[in-house]
Amino acid sequence: MHAFGQGRYAHRLTGSRIRAAGVLPLRPGPRRPSAPRARSAAAARPPPTRACTTPLREAQARTRIMAAMHALLSGFAPIWTLTGIGYVVGRSGLLGEQAEAVLGRFVFHVAMPAALFVMVSGARLDAFANSSMVAFAAGTALVSALGFVLARRLFGRKTADQAISSMASGYVNSANLGIPVAVQVLGDASFVAQIILFQVLLVSPVILTLLDTGTGAVSGKGVTFRRMLTMPVRNPIIMASMFGVAVSAIGLRLPTTVTHSCDLLGAAAVPTALITLGLSLNGRPAATGARSESVADSGERAEVGVAVVLKTLVQPLIAFLVGGPLLRLPDHQLLAVVVCSALPTAQNAFIYARQYGLDTRLARNSVVASTVASMATLSFAAWALGPSH
Repeated sequence: MHAFGQGRYAHRLTGSRIRAAGVLPLRPGPRRPSAPRARSAAAARPPPTRACTTPLREAQARTRIMAAMHALLSGFAPIWTLTGIGYVVGRSGLLGEQAEAVLGRFVFHVAMPAALFVMVSGARLDAFANSSMVAFAAGTALVSALGFVLARRLFGRKTADQAISSMASGYVNSANLGIPVAVQVLGDASFVAQIILFQVLLVSPVILTLLDTGTGAVSGKGVTFRRMLTMPVRNPIIMASMFGVAVSAIGLRLPTTVTHSCDLLGAAAVPTALITLGLSLNGRPAATGARSESVADSGERAEVGVAVVLKTLVQPLIAFLVGGPLLRLPDHQLLAVVVCSALPTAQNAFIYARQYGLDTRLARNSVVASTVASMATLSFAAWALGPSH
C-alpha cells in the first residue's frame, strides 16, 4: 500500500506541472493508478507459450530415461560382478574341482528353501489375483509351453531337458534383478513380489515335477504314483514352499530368531548361485546327463538363440498384447507387466539342471545371453511405455 500511494502522488505532481506549463494531454481519459515498475514489467511479459515449455518437457523426459538406464545398469552390475568373481575363482582353482557341485547343492537344498520359506510365509496368498498377473501369467504360460514343444521338435530333447528349455524361455529373474529394476523404473516392487509368489507356488512345482518325471524315467526307476506323491518330501524347494503356505494360511507369526536365521541363510542363495554360474564358465565340460555330447556347437547356439528370443522378445510381446488390447490395463500397470516379462532368465534354471544331473550348457548360456539381450529390451520397454510417452 505504501508504494502504491507514492505512485498516485507522483502522478498528480506530474500532471500539475504539465498544466502549469500550458500543455494539455492529447487524449484525456479517466485517470488510473499506475502500478509499480516491477508489476508493470511482469505484466508486460508475454505469457509462456507451448513452444517455451516443450524443451522443458523434453529435458524432463531425457532425465527420466537416463534415470531408468542408470537403474538398469545398477541392477545388472551385481550379476556381472558375482559371475565374474566365480569365473576368476574357478580359473584359479581356489575352491577345488568339486566347488561347482558343492555350491550348487548348497543353494538347492539349503539356502534357496530358507529364502522361499520366509518369503511365502510372510506373504498374502491372494496377492497375485488381479488383471496384471493374468497378463503376466499368460505370457509365461504360452512362452514356457512353446519352449517345451520346440525343445523336442527342433532339438530332440527329452522330458527333463524340455523342462529346462521351458524354464530358460519363460522363468524370469524376478528376485535379484527384478526388484532393483522395478523400484527405479516402476517406483515400487509390489508387482515383483506377486511375480515371485506366482513363480514359486505355481511355476516351480510344474517344472520340478517334469524334472523328477524325466530323470526318474531316464534312470530306469520308472514313474510311479508313489514317486509322484513323495516328490514334495524329496524336493526341499517344494517342501519349503508348502510349509510357507501353511504358515501364511493359518496366520502364524514365527519367532524373530527363526525368521532372522532363515533370512541370513536365504540371503546366501542368490550370490552363491551367481558364483556357481561363474564357476561353470571356465571351459571345463559342463555336467551332462540324458543328452549326448555329440551335439554340434551350431545346434547348441541355435537352441540358446531360440530360448533367448522367446524370453526377451516373445514373452514381453505376449504380455503387452494381453495386457493392452485385450485387458486394457492402465498405463502404469501395462508398463509393470511388460518390464517384468522382459527380465532375463533366472539362474534357477542352471541350478535345477545341475541338481538333476542334466546338461547345464543350455541353462548356463541362456542365463548369460538373455541377461545381455534384456538390457536392450528393458530399455526399449521403459522408453516406449514410460511416463514420458
